[in-house]
Amino acid sequence: MTHSEIHRSQRVGWLRAAVLGANDGIVSTASLIIGVAAASTSHDGILLAGAAGLVAGAMSMAAGEYVSVSSQSDTENADLAIEKKSLEQNFESEIEELAKIYEGRGLNAALGATAARVGGASITVGAIRVTFWGALAMALTAVVGRIFGVVA
Repeated sequence: MTHSEIHRSQRVGWLRAAVLGANDGIVSTASLIIGVAAASTSHDGILLAGAAGLVAGAMSMAAGEYVSVSSQSDTENADLAIEKKSLEQNFESEIEELAKIYEGRGLNAALGATAARVGGASITVGAIRVTFWGALAMALTAVVGRIFGVVA
């Protein structure tokens, strides 16, 4: 039997950010244009203010996203370092912790313990994968930040 139900919960994060960003951009640009128009500015002045507000808002959102992603990345890297140290110092306790996580997701205790021991790639492979892709994502973010002049 094929499972054809579509789950959208994985896409909620980017959708939320897109809706918030679009709403913020529309409201701030419209408010700026209304304020400039209320000051009896010429048609060209209103267009220039609108364009400047649009560009400034986009740059501000890009900088905010860069800082947000960087902060999240720093936090995740710190957590990974803590987990790596814990795995090196107290492997059995970490396996028990992982088993409890699986139990919390609905597996019984025996299956949770088994999944914790044999459920995936080695710790080294996982750490290398996370480090490589994390570094690549951070590099791409830095390049985009550099393009927009946010990175010194």
